[in-house]
Amino acid sequence: MKRIFTILIGLTLRVLSALISVIPGLTGNLAAAQPAVQGTPWTIEDCIRYALDHNLSVQQSALQVSQREIEVNTARNNRLPGVSAGASQNFSFGRGLTEDNTYTHANTASTSFSVGADMTLFNGMRISNNIALSELNLKAATQDLEKARDDIRVAVAQAYVQILYNQEILSVAQRQVEIDSLQVERLEALMNNGKAASAEVAAQKASLAQSRLTAVQAANNLQLALLDMAQLLELPSPEGFTVAAPADDRLRILPQSPEAVYEAAVGIKPSVRAEETRLAYAERNIELAKGGYLPSLSLSGGLGTNYYYTSSGYAGKKFFDQLSNNFSPYVGLSLNIPVFSRMQNRNQVKSARLSYNTQQLQLETVKKQLYKEIQQAWYNAVAAHDKYESSLQAESSAAESFALVQARYENGKATITEFNESKNQYLKAGSDRVQACYEALYQAALLDFYEGKEIKL
Repeated sequence: MKRIFTILIGLTLRVLSALISVIPGLTGNLAAAQPAVQGTPWTIEDCIRYALDHNLSVQQSALQVSQREIEVNTARNNRLPGVSAGASQNFSFGRGLTEDNTYTHANTASTSFSVGADMTLFNGMRISNNIALSELNLKAATQDLEKARDDIRVAVAQAYVQILYNQEILSVAQRQVEIDSLQVERLEALMNNGKAASAEVAAQKASLAQSRLTAVQAANNLQLALLDMAQLLELPSPEGFTVAAPADDRLRILPQSPEAVYEAAVGIKPSVRAEETRLAYAERNIELAKGGYLPSLSLSGGLGTNYYYTSSGYAGKKFFDQLSNNFSPYVGLSLNIPVFSRMQNRNQVKSARLSYNTQQLQLETVKKQLYKEIQQAWYNAVAAHDKYESSLQAESSAAESFALVQARYENGKATITEFNESKNQYLKAGSDRVQACYEALYQAALLDFYEGKEIKL
């Protein structure tokens, strides 16, 4: 029994292997779904590309586009005639109508067949307006999809910069632990030779413990930043995920003014274009509401036949003969003229105009919000550039000061408190420089993005 079970498992594995080999692209799709994040650092372009393909919010927006495409197809098909077919079987008991149009006391049965078609010729331009509205809905959904993509790009860039910053903070904290560890070893050696007091060793050990705590907090902050990125990318876990530092950390030249960036952004950003499309939708909706005042004309036609039978022995014609004799085509026109609709048409037009005015305000609100975002990004970029230049000088001065204090401390001319204060100032200056550098790079990349360029650091 065990041998048979082993053979069945082997056959099953072979079948699955064969299926995977004959289905094109399956292996590639599986590899794309589970990327190898171990070892190779991800660039910001890799992160953005992967997020656009896998983020659930983007996928939901893409489904909305597909739904709007179906609605456009439905609206266009309303121009086509509708065709239907039917059949019925009726039984009558008691007095009934015979085939020769006389009544008799007998059970009767009738079979009917029909085919009909109807087509709207004119209905106040409702079909044309509904097609235009559905196409505008599709256009707005497409622009919403692009906005969702833009939001993911910006979110990934923010998470990427946060990872870089936390990596540098952790590196600074680890250097601080190394310096404090060396100082503890040095003081212990001096204490063993009677050249340092135990109080100095205890104070330096306390400083080392605090440095280690800072390093642990920095490592945890880095792990949380990696987790945020993994969630944006829809990765199952951040384990093994690393990012690559920018190849070129030179600061870019900023635009002359936020107004220049806004002039470029207002015509291309999907958030603005989506609201402009919705404004066109609201305008077209007014025309649709006005169609309620106009008459509608429809064309209909069809054909039918029936078979009749009585239980009284009435000698009716045969089934197919009756179907042939009772064959009756028909065609007709129907005109509907609205006279009074209890003010519904008037109120619908008023409501459509109010919706148009509301959408105008919404468009202006989105434009102002975009300008506000660009202003903030521009001023943040200017401030980050200035802060970076200042932090370079501060770090250089702090490095010189720390080197002097360290030399004095090693020669016994400075206290341990002075040494630790100088060390902390030097490490903080390095941390401030890294933060300013990445902030300046991010804000400059954000301004480029508003102008329609790809986000690159």
